[in-house]
Amino acid sequence: MSLKIINIDTPTLGDRSYLTHDGKTALVVDPQRDIDRVQELLKQEGVDLGAVVETHMHNDYVSGGLVLAKEYGAKYLVHEQDPVTFERQSVKDEEIVPVGSFAVQALHTPGHTFTHLSYALLTPENSYQGVFTGGSMLHGSTGRPDLLGWDHAETLARLQHGSANRLAELLEDHVSVHPTHGFGSFCAATSTSGTSSTIADEKRTNPALLFTVDDFVTQTLAGLDAFPSYYKYMGPANHAGPGPIDLSELDRMSSQEVLKAIEVGSWVVDIRNRDGWAKAHVPGSLSFGLDGSFATYLGWVFPYEEKLYLLSDKSEDIKEAQRELVRIGIERPLAAYVGELDEFENLTSTKAVTFNDVVEALKDPNILVLDVRRKSERDASHIKGTSHIPLHELKKRTEELPKDKEIWVHCAGAYRAAAAVGILEKAGLNAVLINEPYDATLKVKELPIQLGNVDAGPVAPSDQEVSA
Repeated sequence: MSLKIINIDTPTLGDRSYLTHDGKTALVVDPQRDIDRVQELLKQEGVDLGAVVETHMHNDYVSGGLVLAKEYGAKYLVHEQDPVTFERQSVKDEEIVPVGSFAVQALHTPGHTFTHLSYALLTPENSYQGVFTGGSMLHGSTGRPDLLGWDHAETLARLQHGSANRLAELLEDHVSVHPTHGFGSFCAATSTSGTSSTIADEKRTNPALLFTVDDFVTQTLAGLDAFPSYYKYMGPANHAGPGPIDLSELDRMSSQEVLKAIEVGSWVVDIRNRDGWAKAHVPGSLSFGLDGSFATYLGWVFPYEEKLYLLSDKSEDIKEAQRELVRIGIERPLAAYVGELDEFENLTSTKAVTFNDVVEALKDPNILVLDVRRKSERDASHIKGTSHIPLHELKKRTEELPKDKEIWVHCAGAYRAAAAVGILEKAGLNAVLINEPYDATLKVKELPIQLGNVDAGPVAPSDQEVSA
């Protein structure tokens, strides 16, 4: 009997949860905080929830597993050595736990964290059908090993190599591989290849199965870059046992209340797309469009202790933003402005240009071209003569930028560039949005492009330790 496996994607965070069932009883793996998506699936499939499993205490989002399990009186499986403060069913390496007519077998696969578990899916006939690998074996990659701090990174990278090889040796080639991370998540050590795979596929493509342990460790550590600063909040929240969420409508703000919030230094985040923001926006508001990696980049730069307000012309976008934010532990913005901006008297606009314009800008002493991509992106390719401050460092480094020049900003796709322009404008600087993807530079022959990484070798990508 083949069990049904359903993906529950969260593309803005690069994660995937799973629901699998035998027609009567379901298992849920690594659920996100907004469990109503899972509840709807349970209804659609006409099944009861038998168990919820966590492959690890997640670093990139707050889990909905505890609330979901309590809601249905289901088993909640967590590694016995995870120091959580809530009641759960402890599991250990190689333990088999029945769920309806099928079962899962916990397999200790350290590397992403020390206590990481993968769960092999056993059919009613007791054969392996799939394996839920969390942040261990990803599609053509593995989970990054540095989230507990750089001091542990080499040890965890070696463990990650061993864990991937253990899965490849234990499971047959046809067994499907179902990771939680690796679809754009910063929990992946390297970029991943595809959205589905089997053990046989991984044997052909996964560096952990192709390289010696020493080569794997060297290449993995050398390829790591910074990860979002909000990760530091996720581990502690998951260990403490997250509670239910509140996605009810936010209080509505008037235009005067928006201006007052900006005046006192609060964060007013405009979630319209960057084109609309550039054409007209409230001075001091920040651009983090809902059409991009909204939660990832806002969470990366937003100080969690600050007051947060949302602004949009669509109430449904405010609701979606609330859902995105609660997944990363921003429980509830204080209020929202919804409507057109014609209520505001003094709107401002941002000049938008293309990479064709950058050719002449590089020759102008009154213009500084700023790259706000991550270090690894810039190392791979950048425009000679440009400056570099990653978006996640920009707020603390605006004093380094000249006040008497126009600052032309670009990133990889223009989303982060718009966010950076908002931060620069809020700091009183004159910023211009290069509103094109970086790939457009390939069509501009006059731009001087530097290819390759001139600084080889592993360096610590972040001094931010994350509890896991």
